[in-house]
Amino acid sequence: MTTPSGRVRPEPIKAVPVRHPGRWVAVAILAVLAAMFVHLLVTNKAFNWAFMVDNMFRPPVIKGLRGTIVMTIAAMALGIVLGVVVAIMRLADNPILKTVAWAYTWFFRAVPRLVLLAAFGGLTILWARVELGVPFDREIGNLFGVEDLNLRFWGISTRELLVGFVVGLLGLGLSEAAYMAEIVRAGIQSVDPGQTEAAEALGMTRAQMLRRIVLPQAMRVIIPPTGNETIAMLKDTSLLIYVPVTAELFYQLDAVGKRTFQIFPMYVAATLWYLLLTSVLLVGQYFLERHFSRGYGAVGRARMRLRAVGSEH
Repeated sequence: MTTPSGRVRPEPIKAVPVRHPGRWVAVAILAVLAAMFVHLLVTNKAFNWAFMVDNMFRPPVIKGLRGTIVMTIAAMALGIVLGVVVAIMRLADNPILKTVAWAYTWFFRAVPRLVLLAAFGGLTILWARVELGVPFDREIGNLFGVEDLNLRFWGISTRELLVGFVVGLLGLGLSEAAYMAEIVRAGIQSVDPGQTEAAEALGMTRAQMLRRIVLPQAMRVIIPPTGNETIAMLKDTSLLIYVPVTAELFYQLDAVGKRTFQIFPMYVAATLWYLLLTSVLLVGQYFLERHFSRGYGAVGRARMRLRAVGSEH
């Protein structure tokens, strides 16, 4: 066949779809494994589903669930606030601040969290009491001939202060701050230096630049790893069983299993609870990432253009 211009029309392409037999083999294997897993869940009496469902929603377990959520929020709040401070110190021009911040991140990233929790639980060995007031007051009194001079206006026994929740919060929060410091530092360094130069030209202080210019733009980089750290923190609260913290989810489920000699069903219940809580956090992380990534990437720029066109009309 020829075209009106006299050129020979090319023949239609006879496309033959590429076959992928390996994919179907993989699908068949996965289907068999899934069927075997479902059969195991339904037929194996070791799961004891009736007992597990009956005990995983009892008041002590729900109290432990609330304790896990509160600890996750509190430890992440402490870690984020302290992490931002440490990150700013690492980016400062002062060599002393940079060295202290580097030493902090080096120490708390190197020591496992379980070891930290055990160490913080043993702080009562170092200090019997924590007091506020004038230090070395008795020595000062001896210099002036005053016996038993007491210039300390408040004090508390470390055994009363370092209860399980406080030890867990310190161990998890201080450890998390080291990781958050690196995340925040990477986010701040991802912002174009021209942004800070423009802010300096406008006469902004360093605090104003961080609050209004740098951190809002850095959130696009900070949010994804922070979401991962929050999920990791939720799972690491199970380590509090070794402190111990009684108002914690895994502690309560483990206690039910050991008391009734049904340990495995309670471990399955803990798995289901953590899966549920992690799924909720993943949904929240998705919406946060979508919020802070507006205007970035091809999809973000297309949405911004559509909004601009819509506002013109």
